Amino acid sequence: MKLETAAEDLEPLPKYKNKTFVIKYGGSIMKSQKAIKEFIEDVKRLKNEGVNIIIVHGGGPMISSWLDKIGIETEFIHGLRVTDEKVMNVVQMVLSGMVNKELSLNLSINGISAIGLSGVDGNLIKAQKKYIYKNGKKLDIGFVGEVSDVNDKMLTDFLKNNQVPVISPIGYDDNGNIYNINADYAASYISSKIDADKLIILTDVDGVYRDINDKDSLIPSLTLGMIEKYIDDGTIRGGMIPKMECCIDAIRKGTKMVHLVDGRKEHCLINDLINNNGTSIIGEEEVELECQKAM
Repeated sequence: MKLETAAEDLEPLPKYKNKTFVIKYGGSIMKSQKAIKEFIEDVKRLKNEGVNIIIVHGGGPMISSWLDKIGIETEFIHGLRVTDEKVMNVVQMVLSGMVNKELSLNLSINGISAIGLSGVDGNLIKAQKKYIYKNGKKLDIGFVGEVSDVNDKMLTDFLKNNQVPVISPIGYDDNGNIYNINADYAASYISSKIDADKLIILTDVDGVYRDINDKDSLIPSLTLGMIEKYIDDGTIRGGMIPKMECCIDAIRKGTKMVHLVDGRKEHCLINDLINNNGTSIIGEEEVELECQKAM
C-alpha cells in the first residue's frame, strides 16, 4: 500500500495527536535511499498530525566499513563490538558526525525542525562501562557502555518546541570516558524515561515469527509473559532474544507499547499505524485495560 492512499485509510492518524513516539532508526532502511526518503515523508506526516517524535539511530554497518577502510579489524563478542580507543574514534566520527548530521539535514530540508544530538551533548546520556560474561569469566570489551540515566527534561523541552531530537547513542561517565551504546537499548531507555506512548523499532524482518521459515506464522501481538514463554520453549531464539529482552525492559520501565516493524517496507511508519503491521508488545496491565473497555 502506498502513502498516497484513500482518505479513509488515513483517518486513524489523528488519534495520535499529542502522543509521543520514540523511533529506533537503523538496519536495512539506512542502505536504501528510497526507504530513507519514505521514512522522512512518514515522519513529516506524523509531525503534521501532532505526534511528538524522538529518533535514536544506529550505524553499525557504516562503522564496520570505515574500520575496514583504515585497516582496523572488527571483533564482536555476544553481538557487541569490542571498542578500543581507535575504534571509539571511528564510532564517534560515524555516528555523531556522518549518520546523525545527514539524517538531521534530510529532515530539516523537508520542513521538519530536527536537532542532531550526541549523547554527550547537554548531559543527555549518562553511561557506565559494560562488561560481558562468557564461560564464567568477566570480559572487558573496551569503551562499550550501557545507559544509566537520560536528561529527559532536555528532550521534553525540545518536544514542547515542536522539534525532533535525532540522537546518536554515545554516552559518557563522570570521569569523562565516552562509550558506544547499543541503539536498541538507548532507544528503550529513552522511551521509558519519558513514558513514551510507543517505541517503534525498525528491523530487517516483519516481526516475531513462531517459525522464521513460515511467513504465515507472524505473531501480531505479544505480552511480556508470552515473550518469556517463547524464549523458554525456543520459539524466540538467537539474535531475537536480546531484542526481546530490550522490549521487555522498555515496557517494565514505563513505555506503553513497543512495535517491531520491517523498516524495508514501503512507508513503514504510516503503514504500521494504519494496518497494525509487525509485532506489538504490551504489558499484561494494558491487556486488562483493553478487556475492561470492551465490557
